[in-house]
Amino acid sequence: MIEAPTGVALAVEPLVTRVLAPNPSPFTYTGTQTYLVGTAELAVIDPGPADSRHLDALLAAIGGRPVAAILCTHTHRDHSPAAAPLKAATGAPIIGCAPLTLEDAGPRADAAFDTHYVPDRVLVDGESVTGPDWTLTAVATPGHTSNHLAFALPQAGALFTGDHVMGWSTTVVAPPDGDMAAYMASLDKLMARDDRIYYPAHGEPIERPRRFVRGLMGHRKQREGQILRLLRKDVGEIPAMVERMYVGLDPRLTGAAGRSVLAHLLDLRARGLVEEEGEAWRIAA
Repeated sequence: MIEAPTGVALAVEPLVTRVLAPNPSPFTYTGTQTYLVGTAELAVIDPGPADSRHLDALLAAIGGRPVAAILCTHTHRDHSPAAAPLKAATGAPIIGCAPLTLEDAGPRADAAFDTHYVPDRVLVDGESVTGPDWTLTAVATPGHTSNHLAFALPQAGALFTGDHVMGWSTTVVAPPDGDMAAYMASLDKLMARDDRIYYPAHGEPIERPRRFVRGLMGHRKQREGQILRLLRKDVGEIPAMVERMYVGLDPRLTGAAGRSVLAHLLDLRARGLVEEEGEAWRIAA
């Protein structure tokens, strides 16, 4: 991990300020990045985890200015729990993704869904929230989660990509809610846009978005090819696939890698290319 100034308000461009939450991990990199958009009146994107230190840092960065909206890209617990206390402190409405509660004993406890998230307004694809010098438009990007939204800021040619596109790692796509076909379709959707820069929730800004997204799509196609080659060699159980596909992987990420392999297999099954046989998979007859 690179060193990052946790809790410090960094102006990355005139309309965008970034505040890093103190929740680094193998899944969140240096932590969740909350973005303040605007000058005189603000929007807050991905308020982050329920951590009083981060809330205090956000309120210091806001500096008493009015907050028009608190927006959440999705409801994993490293993104949305601070929305409620920030609303209580500022009076701003919670706007953005739909609520989603899913029981999931998955590979990362920090990504469990925020069961207390209650939005005042849910945005659908193409709907906007506005302030005096900014507009934020929802761009539906399901895949990482089914309720994931990105937010476009046309005044800066910027897109806040949440966890759909990150600046340090590929995105975990973990069934049952994560869906590889939806994730790839959402990447296709971003390829059709002309954003100047991406601001992800984790990692550094992405300054050549189309090139970056093209690389993500190529990576997923490469993983798909690896899976099909392993199945042709009768390596059909997910743990064995992970061992061969992710050489040198941090052991803490093994479960997440297995979920991504499963997401690929479910997509391949939907396309009629593979089939399940007990706990193993094989090329479809």
